[in-house]
Amino acid sequence: MSKDLTLILEDRPGSLARVGEALGKAGMNIEGICGMTVEGRGVIHVLVQDAIKARRALEANHIQVSGELEVLVLEVEDRPSVLGNIARRLANAGVNIQLAYLATSTRLVVGVDDLEKARSAMQPKKPG
Repeated sequence: MSKDLTLILEDRPGSLARVGEALGKAGMNIEGICGMTVEGRGVIHVLVQDAIKARRALEANHIQVSGELEVLVLEVEDRPSVLGNIARRLANAGVNIQLAYLATSTRLVVGVDDLEKARSAMQPKKPG
């Protein structure tokens, strides 16, 4: 059963790295992730299978878990109109969407404060 954990982080370099390291050391796979800065804090959503184990790992590393939500995870096609169709079906059923993000195909979208530094940091390391 997939759970979405809401994490509150400091808005500074290394905060997200700490999340990945803490979960990685605990053997936890991040199945989906979404994050943004809100009012000077990082608000991150991570999708995990074992919320108890993930929460323990995060809290042991002084990472605040502010919420836990069981979520519906749908296999979807990567094509136009899929989101609209799903959202309309939920709306027609009287369901309000509180959270939505993608967890697909090992693609990660990262918004940063210095794009050029980020691009440079992600370049393959030269042997030497």
